[in-house]
Amino acid sequence: MSLLFPPQEARLAPLSLGNASRLNDLRLVVSCCAVAALLLAGAATAQITVDTKTGTVKNGSTGKAVSTVDRRYQQIQPTHVPLTKSELDTKTRLELIRVLQSEQGFAMRPFPAGHRGLTLAANGTLDPAGEDYLDMVTSNGLSAKPGDRLVLTDIKIERSIIVFDLNGGPDRKHRFLRHVQIGAGPDVMGPVVQGDDQAPVGARLSLTFADHVPELTGADVKALLAPLISFDLKAPIEAYTDTLPTKLKEAILNHHVLVGMSTNMVLFAKGQPDGKSREMDGQMPFEEWIYGKPPKDVEFVRINGNRVIRVELAKMGETPVIFTKDEVEGLMRTDGKPLDANGDPGTRIAKVGDVERNPDTQAPAPAPSLRNPGEKLPTDSQSTGVMRPVQFPKQKPDPQPGANPDEQSDAPQPAGQTAPADASQPGQGKQPAAPPAGASQPN
Repeated sequence: MSLLFPPQEARLAPLSLGNASRLNDLRLVVSCCAVAALLLAGAATAQITVDTKTGTVKNGSTGKAVSTVDRRYQQIQPTHVPLTKSELDTKTRLELIRVLQSEQGFAMRPFPAGHRGLTLAANGTLDPAGEDYLDMVTSNGLSAKPGDRLVLTDIKIERSIIVFDLNGGPDRKHRFLRHVQIGAGPDVMGPVVQGDDQAPVGARLSLTFADHVPELTGADVKALLAPLISFDLKAPIEAYTDTLPTKLKEAILNHHVLVGMSTNMVLFAKGQPDGKSREMDGQMPFEEWIYGKPPKDVEFVRINGNRVIRVELAKMGETPVIFTKDEVEGLMRTDGKPLDANGDPGTRIAKVGDVERNPDTQAPAPAPSLRNPGEKLPTDSQSTGVMRPVQFPKQKPDPQPGANPDEQSDAPQPAGQTAPADASQPGQGKQPAAPPAGASQPN
């Protein structure tokens, strides 16, 4: 794009109506160029995009997925249930409510609490999904975990939506009557609803259609709700493992414990432990679950928080086998790839808490500094030497009287006695005695 400016004489000419319009057009062109430059600069930089439907985080420059949300919160696979074009009549409505009322099933996804609940389109997608789904569970709380039993306690059929209240629903009973009081006077009043202060723990699921609710049977509704609720007759362990990946499901059914499992997975796989103990590993508390007793095989499952961090298998007459590599984290991600920190050279492992250093193999940590890496100051070239311990001078012993003959004592001499002459100086004899009193000194 090129800009054509008027000659110098035209720019210096007085501003007229035509020149003013040209100046406005020129300003508009310059503004467009500036906006285009900003857009090009923004496109050149790397951008991170988050798909709120699937929960996938991608890099704008490479297009590769950076991180993903847990597979339990990802978008579902749409169903393919044939639907009629005829509208639901009164007789079919009553029959549908009679068949589905108090029906029991198992949760295939986490069900959040709250008045809104989940919305499932018939033969369509789930709303919310991905990060929004996870945020709803985090903010409102969890009503049912995958594998928990669900009961359809209430069913409401409207124009183009069917609302299911699960396990009592998310709302309190008699919501409006709670604000009504009856009495004989202002001082004698009592609420209509009494003794029902328990908070609701149920969930809500809405099944939506395009224009109207078509003619449906109970089997059709169950098939449409299959991605979220399973109405098949199952044992609790089967209902729970159907929500997990194949490898993890086989490990639980074969009673194997893998590093990275949750406490629920361990209980489904091994049951209640034979013994428990709580200990400390440095500053990290953990709980040891013990399965089996000698002479049979003994399995020690170490749990920190809600996850298995170590599995030790001890057999009679053999060396114990210890497993510490996480094998579940990658299975519970939407991409299905295990997270191996050792295989990625750019991965940095951060240690939580106090870091214990081995002085024999690790160098001491450098002192904190405000310098940039590799920066040197002018004072670094001046050699100041190596600091050494301070050497204090040795204190001389106190002199004893008569120990040094060179020193003359300042103590007063007795009357009639003189200090002895210094015999160490050669050529000197005895000093003459002091002249008597009144005698004159010779010149």
